[in-house]
Amino acid sequence: MEFKDLSKRFSLEALQRNDLSNDPFVQFQRWMEVAVNANIPELNAMSLATASFSGKPSCRIVLLKQFNRSGLVFFTNYESRKAKELFENPYAAATIFWESLMRQISVEGKVEKTSQEESEAYFSQRPRGSQLGAWASQQDQTIASREVLEEKLRIVTEKYQEKAVPIPPYWGGFRLIPSRFEFWQGAKDRMHDRFHYVPEGDGWKVERLSP
Repeated sequence: MEFKDLSKRFSLEALQRNDLSNDPFVQFQRWMEVAVNANIPELNAMSLATASFSGKPSCRIVLLKQFNRSGLVFFTNYESRKAKELFENPYAAATIFWESLMRQISVEGKVEKTSQEESEAYFSQRPRGSQLGAWASQQDQTIASREVLEEKLRIVTEKYQEKAVPIPPYWGGFRLIPSRFEFWQGAKDRMHDRFHYVPEGDGWKVERLSP
């Protein structure tokens, strides 16, 4: 199978340096607000790349749940593959791509666990079905059938009937602390616009990258 006929044509205006803030956190917020106003579904979905201690990589989609100057926060099962890899090798890279805007943001940095208080606060706001699902699913573990999973869900649903669902001891958040940002915008003839932000002194250096 070849994909040469699937290429898109771009018609966006060129992205210039003076279009960007000197602060990558401000720029991230600006582009996120554009995505919100464009009504992009699952606009907070991001691919998260991790690696084992030996350097073997893996990647999956997670949902960005919080963003501020402390970093990008997502939540997961601490017994999952991505969590185990982050405990072994606490560095990750994440990319958010909005096809309709032809824009993507990539972030790299060190990862740390969120506090128990942060994890509990977010878990308490989740839909009840998602809370129960966190108890029913042993993420990344093999199961014999869908029926096995549904039976586990039935059991925990009955257990917490008319009760508040507590946070599982193996569930919580991670924070990706940025050490590099890249903002990409599609352009005609694959002459895409790319700018990255890297630490410099007390601030950030902004440089254009060749596409």
